[in-house]
Amino acid sequence: MSTTSVAVVQAGSILLDTEASLGKAERLIGEAAANGARLTVFPEAFIGGYPKGADFGVRIGSRSQEGRALFRRYFESAVEVPGRATARLGAAAREHGSWVVIGVIERAAGTLYCTVLFFSPGGALAGRHRKLVPTAMERVIWGCGDGSTLPVIDTGFGRIGAAVCWENYMPLLRAALYAKGIELYCAPTVDDRDTWVPTMRHIALEGRCYVLSACQFVTAASPSESIRGGSLIVGPLGEVLAGPHYGGERILTADIDTSRIAEGKFDLDVSGHYARPDVFRLEVNESPALPVTFTE
Repeated sequence: MSTTSVAVVQAGSILLDTEASLGKAERLIGEAAANGARLTVFPEAFIGGYPKGADFGVRIGSRSQEGRALFRRYFESAVEVPGRATARLGAAAREHGSWVVIGVIERAAGTLYCTVLFFSPGGALAGRHRKLVPTAMERVIWGCGDGSTLPVIDTGFGRIGAAVCWENYMPLLRAALYAKGIELYCAPTVDDRDTWVPTMRHIALEGRCYVLSACQFVTAASPSESIRGGSLIVGPLGEVLAGPHYGGERILTADIDTSRIAEGKFDLDVSGHYARPDVFRLEVNESPALPVTFTE
């Protein structure tokens, strides 16, 4: 057996300041690598920010000019994929020789997406996942991803993929990731509720995989706009290996051994011997859902 050190970053981005958030991400990638991490997972919306508490001036049937102006600022702080921001993040991954999984707000044409990016130790943009269903008021500012961005990537020490925040409450999405052989299940989030920890433990136990959940930590004037953290790392039998940590920024690390996953699969493999394809079947559409196509 051989172990690999992994890390989850609990930290807050700098809302509406992409340059500052990129600089903070670069520093934290270096700090995690200095602690031996070969994989570093950041929270949801770390680049671009999570505007908790903002309503963007939206009421049913009307939008305010102030809300439109705030959305414009938020739009301008989002990043293009690929683009200058992804080049910087890739360079940081390459400099420190580590895999990096990070939440960003992606700008594509006139729409924003809550996206997770995967960078290899060589600095390549190895994958992208767009959140399939923004939650509640998030639907005002973010579009929906499609099945074309559901990667599970072989790192050499484990297969990584991601589900963002309340995507983790989507049983069929989890089933798709399990069927792809996910071993290092990344869960970037801003959910700081007490109920998040048992959710992460359940997923680890259900999928017989390691779960790495990174939550933002943000202190705001209003408690309703603050995010208290709760990041943690869970083993494939549901055991908590690090965290949950509340009340401050911190990098949590754990040594993992993916060969232990076989011990868990011994009595529960939900996409194998514990499945009943004669009774239940899932069909996943991984084709891009394009609103306009052109043919010659």
